[in-house]
Amino acid sequence: MPSSLRRLFATILVFCEPSDVRGLWDKHFDAMSEDYRRNDPSNIVAEQKVLIDIRNMLQSMGKDIKSFPLPDIDEEFDNATGVEREIFEESVIEPNKEDINLADSLNTDQKAAYEKIMSVVHGDEGGVFFVDGPGGTGKTFLYRALLATIRGQKKIAVATATSGVAASIMPGGRTAHSRFKIPLSIDDGGYCTFTKQSGTAKLLQSASLIIWDEASMTKRQAVEALDNSMRDIMSRPDLPFGGKTVVFGGDFRQVLPVVRKGSRAQIIDASLRRSYLWDCMTHLKLKRNMRAHSDPWFAEYLLRIGDGKEKANADGDIRLPDEICVPCTGKKGSDLDKLIDNVFPSLGANMSDPNYITSRAILSTRNDCVDRVNLKMINRFQGQEMLYRSFDCAVDDPHNYYPPDFLNTLTPTGLPPHLLKLKINCPIILLRNIDPANGLCNGTRLVVRGFQRNVIDAEIVLGQHAGKRIFLPRIPLCPSDDEMFPFQFKRKQFPVRLSFAMTVNKAQGQTIPNAGIYFPEPVFSHGQLYVALSRSTARKNVKILVIPDGDNKKTCSDESKKKRRHVNTYTKNIVWKEILTS
Repeated sequence: MPSSLRRLFATILVFCEPSDVRGLWDKHFDAMSEDYRRNDPSNIVAEQKVLIDIRNMLQSMGKDIKSFPLPDIDEEFDNATGVEREIFEESVIEPNKEDINLADSLNTDQKAAYEKIMSVVHGDEGGVFFVDGPGGTGKTFLYRALLATIRGQKKIAVATATSGVAASIMPGGRTAHSRFKIPLSIDDGGYCTFTKQSGTAKLLQSASLIIWDEASMTKRQAVEALDNSMRDIMSRPDLPFGGKTVVFGGDFRQVLPVVRKGSRAQIIDASLRRSYLWDCMTHLKLKRNMRAHSDPWFAEYLLRIGDGKEKANADGDIRLPDEICVPCTGKKGSDLDKLIDNVFPSLGANMSDPNYITSRAILSTRNDCVDRVNLKMINRFQGQEMLYRSFDCAVDDPHNYYPPDFLNTLTPTGLPPHLLKLKINCPIILLRNIDPANGLCNGTRLVVRGFQRNVIDAEIVLGQHAGKRIFLPRIPLCPSDDEMFPFQFKRKQFPVRLSFAMTVNKAQGQTIPNAGIYFPEPVFSHGQLYVALSRSTARKNVKILVIPDGDNKKTCSDESKKKRRHVNTYTKNIVWKEILTS
């Protein structure tokens, strides 16, 4: 569709460093304007509408169309003239029909939180809240009710989340970093990068409510930067967030902020619980109704794991329920095949069903384990295959100390592999914020619908933008961690990875109805086991393969125990209780 081509054109301008922008425009204008020319044969009108569309897309990606050599825009053709783009985008979001009456369906805890927040919004007095509750207690349900009510009153509500996946679940959701322009590297006392006169500042000044979900997994410095900036733009330096009503949500049983090479103390210090804002917040707790839960025993078991109260053996390991374990025989390859068969039954007959593909995934702790599973899965997957090789280079390397063959062997965290093998209908996950306003966030899950030499045709399959078809080009990518290599590394590749499997940290915020868990080595950080096990709501839909280490491998493969239907399976559960009780 022409709209998809316009979005591809904007993406190429921002990310792909084209050498002849005007030539690209002239060559593809007819295709990009076909829908407008069908309704109005005037080339001038069509050109202006296409340019305005592309300008809006570029603005949502943080760029100005005036920085590119394109035809000038006549503002008379812009129906949003005089209104800041950010405010216009938020004001046109209509509440979903099914969300309008959600307030009448809230349980007791949700209703109390809803009324408390709405009373502050209506009083225009400002307040800061933290909605605390384990997965399945309806935090997202509460957010949707709040958003629908406020937007139904023609007021502005800003919905954000730390992760792209969590953001996509909320109507109008954006990642907090993209919405608030938070720097990727930030220290104490920092500010967001928007100015007082920017559209973002005017949006926040106009907002009646701001929601930030999964705040427990963001660094406190990011939240404090938003606080500093909002005190400034509201000219109320004495009030938290300048007197605005802000709702944070999260679960500190889950994984905490990532601090590269950080110690336990450093990770906890980076948590929101250690922020000066924590004591300013009104804490609203949501409890799980065990009697209404589809599997109350499993829900209680998960809470004991999350709270670190599950009984451990002499080695400090906890026992996993027999019915969720894939027995370990000591043959790593065949054991993994059994796990895959449990999570992806009848794969060949269901490959074209997006609901089947996206309702299941295998979780592991490290990227190399995830890559191993994804490689197995794509080899099992039938259909047309395409291999995409990256173009790698070391920046400022005139003597070729780092040849491409060496760089091809590297797969830094957050970057796609050098050799990307894709097949029609296979699931992929986006690794960069391409266009957050339209659902293309880091963490968005898609299904491949087609491919050409320099573009992937994909469909968003989860969240509010599900069903939208988009084109992804190759883009230059650099590792987010500058200290990873002694040189600056650039890889030009499609910004996606296969997502049959993903890391536990990446899965936080997602519901995965059929979850497999692959632990060739134990978890290594707070909350990882809890997050992995709690992605699905019932134990019948969870399967876990634990590979015992060292001495236990012999025990696992012992012939006498092979004959038993179940072998007790133990694994580590890391819980830093000081983050739960402080």
